Amino acid sequence: MSEPVTMELHNEAMRRIEEENNRQNHRIENLEQTVKEIGQLTTSVEKLAVSIENMVKEQARQGEKIEELESRDGKMWRQVVGYVITAIIGIVVGFIFTHLGM
Repeated sequence: MSEPVTMELHNEAMRRIEEENNRQNHRIENLEQTVKEIGQLTTSVEKLAVSIENMVKEQARQGEKIEELESRDGKMWRQVVGYVITAIIGIVVGFIFTHLGM
């Protein structure tokens, strides 16, 4: 038959089991903290992505407004040039008709 376990051997085994439990508990706490930090990081990345998406949309709207403003000045300039050219052609045609006696 087997020999009975001495109290000293039993206490040593219990101490080792308790140490192992403490190590495992510490590892679990570290893992839980890491999971929590990863969750917070994921939330931050999602917020950043939404913010960047909003910035891109706003930038596109501002680009459209700038193009509109730039083309408005160009349209006005082309209109003025068109009126000036029309006036010059009118003066030249009027001058030619005046000299031809019409």
